[in-house]
Amino acid sequence: MSTNFVQQGHTLTVAAPANVSSGDLVVVGSLIGVAAFDALSGADVEVDTVGVFTLPKTTTDVVTQGAKLYWDSGTSKLTVTAGTTSRHLVGLATAGAGNGATVVNCRLMLTGQTGPAA
Repeated sequence: MSTNFVQQGHTLTVAAPANVSSGDLVVVGSLIGVAAFDALSGADVEVDTVGVFTLPKTTTDVVTQGAKLYWDSGTSKLTVTAGTTSRHLVGLATAGAGNGATVVNCRLMLTGQTGPAA
């Protein structure tokens, strides 16, 4: 291991941007993760930045396996619609989720991209 190694980065500690519950998607700048436990706004919370998580999706979206998923902060749900420049690319759907489904399995990606992404 190199002398400047800090950590694997699979779990990071961040200041909760709002009150969060365990399992909530947390967005801090371009850092995206899933809360490991409940935390009040401003308190330290550990977030998992790697893995597949079941997260809320826009009910009317038809998500296909491998589709890019973006965070709509206005609805607090994932969507397949990239928007313009404000929606963070969160990850990829690991399975399909049709119209009427309220959740989707999402593999987190460390992209930091917002809006349309090729």
